Amino acid sequence: MKSTALLTTAIGNYPKRSGKVRDIYEMPDHLLIVATDRISAYDVVMPNGIPDKGRVLTQISAFWFNLLADLTPNHLVSTALDQLPDDCRSEELDGRVMLCRKCEVIPLECVVRGYLAGSGWREYKASQTVCGLELPADLKQCAELPGPIFTPATKAASGHDENISFERACQIVGEDVATELRDRSLAVYERGRGHAAEAGILLADTKFEWGRDEDGTLVLIDEVLTPDSSRFWPADTYKPGRDQPSFDKQFVRDYLDKVKFDRTPPGPVLPAEIVQKTRAKYIEAYTRLTGKDFPWE
Repeated sequence: MKSTALLTTAIGNYPKRSGKVRDIYEMPDHLLIVATDRISAYDVVMPNGIPDKGRVLTQISAFWFNLLADLTPNHLVSTALDQLPDDCRSEELDGRVMLCRKCEVIPLECVVRGYLAGSGWREYKASQTVCGLELPADLKQCAELPGPIFTPATKAASGHDENISFERACQIVGEDVATELRDRSLAVYERGRGHAAEAGILLADTKFEWGRDEDGTLVLIDEVLTPDSSRFWPADTYKPGRDQPSFDKQFVRDYLDKVKFDRTPPGPVLPAEIVQKTRAKYIEAYTRLTGKDFPWE
């Protein structure tokens, strides 16, 4: 296993802003999005990362953007280093960059759920609803829903996003826009769910981000259907009524729970075994979803 993780980047003199995982550079005509190997859990970024995690996220997003192109336009221009300025072509950036069109971000997290997990399960236990949508009684944890549901959330600058009703989403962006976001998000989820099922993976839920390009066209932006933005479960071990194994940072969360991490910064250094298992799980998600070997092994 590779022993080094890319935790930060410094590219040229371009203005930079950073999220938990991505460094975003403002270029004259585009955005350059670089997925680092940082990993967060419980909204805390850990001091060490997962080698190649950023490459997995970038390459899975690129795969989906291509597969979904007939359903919706997106912001991706290229993931190739030779399409970038000379000062962006270092080996460490290979596989982890997305050159993207600039878009005006729509201020909603567009969440689609096919199964009852996470914050949806917590709300259901309290009220038998998710984002105000009434659901059948007596559903178990991680149960498959009668059909996928659109459950938007507000985009929080920090911390957890807040689940809201569709009616509230209409107040924020307008009814026509909210309806289009719902319909597009459900269509993309259904396409992704069908493809994942062929790979033996259940797409339990996911979140999308949308924006408008300079022509006002609604486009899919950010990452799409990655292990960081989605719950992917192995179909062969699925059993409702309990938490499911997943293709993401499960080993990290389990370790943090074991050491009774209080969910406030700084996070503890992750042991090598946890890093290795988490890296393997991300790469397995890539190989199963794309049907290809991971190029950076």
